[in-house]
Amino acid sequence: MVRLYAFLFFLSLSCLPTPLQATDISPQQAAWTVQGAVRFAHDNSPDAQAALQRIAAAEAAVKRSQAAFYPQVSLQAEYTRTNTPMYSFGNILNQGAFDNSIDFNDPGETDDLLLKTVVQYSLYNGGGDQAGLGMAELAGQAREFEYKAVLAALDFHVIQGFYTIVQAEETVLARESSVKALGSSLQVARARYEEGDLLKQEVLNLEVQQSLAGEDLIQARHGLEIAKRSFLNVLGLTGNNPILDLAGSVHQAPPDPDRPWKRPELEAMETTLQSLESGIRKAQAGYYPKAGIYGSYQVDQGFELDESGNSWFAGIRLDYTLFNGKQTAAEVETARTAQAEARERLRRLRLAVNLEQEKAELALKQAEERLQVTEQMVDSAIESARLSRVRFKEGVILSSDIIDTENRLTDAQVRRALAVAARRIAVADLRRAYGADQFNNQ
Repeated sequence: MVRLYAFLFFLSLSCLPTPLQATDISPQQAAWTVQGAVRFAHDNSPDAQAALQRIAAAEAAVKRSQAAFYPQVSLQAEYTRTNTPMYSFGNILNQGAFDNSIDFNDPGETDDLLLKTVVQYSLYNGGGDQAGLGMAELAGQAREFEYKAVLAALDFHVIQGFYTIVQAEETVLARESSVKALGSSLQVARARYEEGDLLKQEVLNLEVQQSLAGEDLIQARHGLEIAKRSFLNVLGLTGNNPILDLAGSVHQAPPDPDRPWKRPELEAMETTLQSLESGIRKAQAGYYPKAGIYGSYQVDQGFELDESGNSWFAGIRLDYTLFNGKQTAAEVETARTAQAEARERLRRLRLAVNLEQEKAELALKQAEERLQVTEQMVDSAIESARLSRVRFKEGVILSSDIIDTENRLTDAQVRRALAVAARRIAVADLRRAYGADQFNNQ
């Protein structure tokens, strides 16, 4: 009971309201099945949408890395005017306007309109481009696994919120039944008091107990309202009155422990580790030479001399860094330490996942045992309350006895509602812990 009420309190504080999304489904128009609510959350939850944006960013990073395997083509245009001898004489040569009358030391004032196309292509850079592409592709795969992890957590919270509402509604019904039963007993007590068959104190005891039951009912209704709003908030909606279709909801079975389940969080971390391995190779590219080819074609037009010319330029370049202050070594070491850290985080995650599975299994076992006990408890409490009401009406027992009986019945009904919800939530949590889909019938 404490854990479920803590969940209600946590959701009421931590879930910020979001605007109602434009959609064909709203809490006022449809009855929510648990599987329908999960599907809706996939399309409307801010967490899911944010994870999709991270995938899109990773895809853009892959495209950016692929750009290194294509030639780089640029177009340049500029207009200059000068009387500096070196540049002015260069303009004359480029425009094909040289003659023997030109003074090399004072060629005069010239202008030049330059149009130039440049092409560059990297032939080899120590494998850095290939490693960078592999790193980006693996990072993209990791983002996809993280998206699955977000959906898995979202699925569980939707299911948890759904059955918390069911439990809260059952609690309200139990509290209402208690108020009604105490009201009936109070009417009997007042009639007996008028007949002189019951002390005033007994009537007052029942009046106090009915007031206490009314207070419990107010708290139960408040808890139900919080549960409803929290459920809609997880779906990415606002509102206050979702209608649940419990009959149409799928009640999933526990996952098969013999299947090779795999948590998406683990897959994401393992893929990230592979990505960091590519990061090491990318950093090591600094130890190798780089080679590339380049070429250009340009047209020069002069208006001062009214001449034009064109030229081309091509070459191959080889660069090899002999010493860069151990920068490459530092980059390689940084990449290796990042990989080592990720390896330890993966080991820690595996331990955490194993613990989550063990705790989820124990929680399910406890919930099933509680459900079995509370079912018997409710059956006994109902019969005991029926007999006590008859005996109180006949004047055989006191008001304190009927109060104790009604309290036990209400407590049993609330405990059963908690046990039913706890079992369904425990099944969902166990499926999440193993990495099983919530609604694949496996």
